[in-house]
Amino acid sequence: MSNEYRQLLNPETVLSIPLKKTDPVELYLPLRKLVASKYSESDAQKVESVLETLNKCRRDMVERRGDLSLPMQRDCLIHYFKCLCMVEPLFTSLSYDADTDPIIFVWYDAFNPEHEDGVSSERNAIQLEKAAVVFNLGAICSQIAASCDRTTALGRHLSMEAFKVAANFFFKLWKALAKDVVSATLDLTLLFAEFLHLLFSAQASELELQQQLNNNDAGYALQQHRCALAFASVYELYHRAYELIPNDSAARKHVYSFDQTWVTHLHQKVTFFKEEARQRESSILPESEQPDVFSSVISCALDHDAECVTEILVKGICRRLILKPQQIYVDLILSEYNPFKILKDGKLVAYPWDMSPPYQTNSAILSSSLSSSPLSHILAFLPLKKSEPLNLYESLRSYFVLKYSENVAKRVEGLFEKLHKLRNEMLCDDLSLPIRRDCLIRYFRCLCMIEPFFPLNASPNPPIFVWYNAINPQQDSSQHNIHLEKASVLFNLAALCTHIAVSCDLTTIHGHHLAMDALNDALHWLSLLRFESYNKACGTIDLSEQYTRMIKNGIASLKLKFPHPQSVCISSTFSVDLFLVQLIDVNLDLLNCFIWMIQVTPYDRSRSGPLAETRPQYHKSKMKTCHVETGPSDVIRQFLLGYCKAHSMLQMVCEAPCLDLLSEVSPVKIKDGNLVANATLEAPNLAMGEHELAGDTTVTFLNKL
Repeated sequence: MSNEYRQLLNPETVLSIPLKKTDPVELYLPLRKLVASKYSESDAQKVESVLETLNKCRRDMVERRGDLSLPMQRDCLIHYFKCLCMVEPLFTSLSYDADTDPIIFVWYDAFNPEHEDGVSSERNAIQLEKAAVVFNLGAICSQIAASCDRTTALGRHLSMEAFKVAANFFFKLWKALAKDVVSATLDLTLLFAEFLHLLFSAQASELELQQQLNNNDAGYALQQHRCALAFASVYELYHRAYELIPNDSAARKHVYSFDQTWVTHLHQKVTFFKEEARQRESSILPESEQPDVFSSVISCALDHDAECVTEILVKGICRRLILKPQQIYVDLILSEYNPFKILKDGKLVAYPWDMSPPYQTNSAILSSSLSSSPLSHILAFLPLKKSEPLNLYESLRSYFVLKYSENVAKRVEGLFEKLHKLRNEMLCDDLSLPIRRDCLIRYFRCLCMIEPFFPLNASPNPPIFVWYNAINPQQDSSQHNIHLEKASVLFNLAALCTHIAVSCDLTTIHGHHLAMDALNDALHWLSLLRFESYNKACGTIDLSEQYTRMIKNGIASLKLKFPHPQSVCISSTFSVDLFLVQLIDVNLDLLNCFIWMIQVTPYDRSRSGPLAETRPQYHKSKMKTCHVETGPSDVIRQFLLGYCKAHSMLQMVCEAPCLDLLSEVSPVKIKDGNLVANATLEAPNLAMGEHELAGDTTVTFLNKL
């Protein structure tokens, strides 16, 4: 192995970019005045919390940047972007109102520290602001990636994921936002957005290649085949990025003024990977011998060190869930951990980005008695499964001490503490529906993190999961199989969603939408249950594929007969059908992003660098957008559509679950390479459990079940 090749295994140099800077601007007063004049004072009161949070986020983004950690800056930008998308229709109104002073945003080139040649925008203000925020989200993710300790397995994994997210942000900037910005600085041009997308994609792919070189999960021939294709793919990305800069005089001058070593660095990368890819061309297997699927490592066959163990746990959460459709009313009304809420009478609340969850829930639309619902007789067949208590903390910690070491066990025991606490909490019978739902979701995510270590063959007393048949409690299943635990949790999530649907007050428009979303959520969990049960969890009959199919058919049939609220005028309120149509448009936009990314990802010889006969062509299909109509009677609807658009983009394209573990608001955090329970969230949780919420615009928790 050459010295240059050894340097690849532990690269010391990666490129990251600075954030764009901007001048302060007041947003709350002019936007609130606009809402009050164009809609009504009542409407202004309903959305003023969002406007206040929007203003605070931007002020913190400008004034507190030096005091915030990189993950906290990311949290602030994400929160601000969601608020910004919610108020976007207001800027459309501003641009056509000659009597209103425009809001002027001024942004400076990220690569010019002297703040020269700043660009301002009046009539296209919101487009410049959104583009600049997405740029900064990509920039902050690149800085997070560069700051990770890439000498450890966990650090390389986090760095790789952060570079992927950075690349996705610049892809969004390149394909959707930069083209709408007029007279922008050079860093917001299509050329630079494409360049930064390719650069960070290349750096992420290079780190992924390092993981492949360290993994021995396949035979020698297959491993060499994978590496050959990966080297070629990394070369292609660096080559395309390098070609964009020297061939454009303005871009070349701009990069040289920022850092002259960038072009040299890229040239070295292109030269090295081109040579390595050509040397490995002979390792590519004939098509007849290539496997159909390149699966990732799902076992813990790694060295016994804490970094590798922690990385396995972090990877587990990255594989945790299939992308699910956004059930906006479930999250905006019932989730304790969603910082945006719909409260009584349709008021929207946006909690400050730096306020720790849990947040207030709105249970007013749920009936006080399940039996009073017109749906109760239809869905009464789906009770929750019961389980025996289990001390997961002791079992898991003992296993890690025996399998690895006391030091390794200490580094990850925070996760075991959280897992044990969540399991005990989910078994409590006196929890409200919203609290139990959040608990089950968080517990399921933790189970996905520890799944790669099962079965615990080295443990003298592996945990025994005991679950009773939901239909016939006299029957039970006792297994060491973690898939029984996951399948049972998914069953309870689906059952709980049907309970939410049954308990909704269908005479209100929000109750109607929440019930529909809850049923859609139930179908999602049942789909995951079918995947988890198939050849993985042989439990009680209620987990069987036949029973799951029967429940799904029942829910689908119920949705067709779903009653409409009688006490409100549907034509004058938020149409769920229109909402779903526009949501589909958003997801098609995101799907096009994924299709393009798949077309240029590794493992396709016809598209791989020096091995390819032709360069890959970009996916040129026109991507759909979510069109939000402006009107004098629907400010809440406009805000909700904007929220959905922003949240879907961030969730499906630009967020990595493992990066959430760096956030201050994550229940389990990565701190100094350890997995720890976030103590800052415990006090609010205790307070929420001891006191009911009260206030003019806030309602109490659900009655005890």
